[in-house]
Amino acid sequence: MNHYEIIIYWSNEDQAFLAEIPELPGCMAHGNSYEDALRNVRDAMAFWLDVAREQGDSIPTPKGRRLMYA
Repeated sequence: MNHYEIIIYWSNEDQAFLAEIPELPGCMAHGNSYEDALRNVRDAMAFWLDVAREQGDSIPTPKGRRLMYA
């Protein structure tokens, strides 16, 4: 299993938990609960990686540390 950082937060606008994997551009999901969002983003990550492999795209190596935002 790849160990990419997952960021989960509540969106008032969407009335849902949103989950993003910043190291995989465009890889995100949502859910009605924190657990649903986490499960859904893990599925999205698997799909993202499968598509990248099929298309011969490069797959980022997980940084293995927390990302820093300014």
